[in-house]
Amino acid sequence: MYRSAFTLLLNVFLSIHLFCQPFSYPKDNPVELGKIKWLRDYNEALRLSKEKDLPIFILFQEVPGCANCTRFGNVVLSHPLVVEAIETCFVPLCIYNNKGGNDKVILDKFNEPSWNNPVVRIINHQEKDIVKRQADFRNVSKTVATIINALQSSGKEVDEYLSLLLQETSAIAENKTDEVYFSMYCFWTGEREIAALDGVLATEAGFMHGKEVVKVIYDKEKTSLDELANKAKTKGCADQIYAPVNTNTKENVLPIAKYKKDHEDKYYLLKSPYKSIPMTELQKTKVNRAIAKGQDASLYLSPRQLAILANKKANKNFTEFKMEDVWYQ
Repeated sequence: MYRSAFTLLLNVFLSIHLFCQPFSYPKDNPVELGKIKWLRDYNEALRLSKEKDLPIFILFQEVPGCANCTRFGNVVLSHPLVVEAIETCFVPLCIYNNKGGNDKVILDKFNEPSWNNPVVRIINHQEKDIVKRQADFRNVSKTVATIINALQSSGKEVDEYLSLLLQETSAIAENKTDEVYFSMYCFWTGEREIAALDGVLATEAGFMHGKEVVKVIYDKEKTSLDELANKAKTKGCADQIYAPVNTNTKENVLPIAKYKKDHEDKYYLLKSPYKSIPMTELQKTKVNRAIAKGQDASLYLSPRQLAILANKKANKNFTEFKMEDVWYQ
C-alpha cells in the first residue's frame, strides 16, 4: 500500500530530526542484537506501546550466543531496512534467554525455552500475540514477512519498501531466481521498460556478443522466460535472447557469452540525486524506471533513505554498491 503524501513527509521529517544520521546505530551492541536500539525493560516497553500505539517487537535471544544467534544479529538484525522497520513501526524489546533475573521472569511469562535459538514474538500493549511466533531465523525474508503480517494485523500501513524487500529476499532465500539477457537498440531504454514487468527483481545494462543487452534477474515462480521475452518484444527490447542452453523455453535462445557491465548502468538513477541513497537491487531497478518515466521515485524508498536527500553533503554515488555494505559507513 502506498503511503500518503502527508505520512511520507512526516516520516522523512522525523528521520531527519530524530536520527542525525539515518544510519546511526548503537556501537556497543552485542553482535547477537544487530544494529537495533533495543529496550531491555518489559514494563517500559508496555508503557511505550500504549503511549505510541505501537506493537512490541520482542526478541528472545541468547547473548553471548551460538552461531545461529550471531548470524541472526549480523545478517537479519543488521539489514538497514529491517532495522528501520523494527525501530519505527514497533517498540523493540530484547529479552536474554540465557540470563536470570528480570529476563528469566519474562521468559517464563511467555513460556519460552532457555538457551534457545532466536525467537521473535510481536505483542500489543495488552500482552497478546498479534502474529504467529517466529522461530525461523534463517533469512531476512522470514522476519520481513513477520513484520508485514504484524503491521497488517494491527491495522497499520505497510510501506512499499517493505513489500519490495519481501519480494526480493524471499525469491533469493527460496532459490526462485533465474537470469536472461535481452539484446536491443538501447539498454537504457531496456532497463526502463523491463523494470515494469511482473517478476523482475533486477536489471543491469551491459554488453554481450558485441551488442547492448539488459541482464534480467527474475522470480521464476512469478514469471517465465517466455513471458518476459514476449512482453519485452512488444517494447522493442528483445532482438536476441541469451540464456543457458538447458533453459526450458519456446523461444529461440542463443548461448550466453562473456558479459561486461556498462559503466553507466541504471543511467537515469545515476544522473539523479537519488544516486546518493544506498538501495537494494530491486529498489534501484524500480527507482531508475520511475525517474526515467517522470514518476515519483520516493514511493519505493524508506523514510530514512529519503532523509539522505535532505543532506546537501550527500553526493556520493552508491549505485554500484550493495546496500548492506555501505549503509553503516
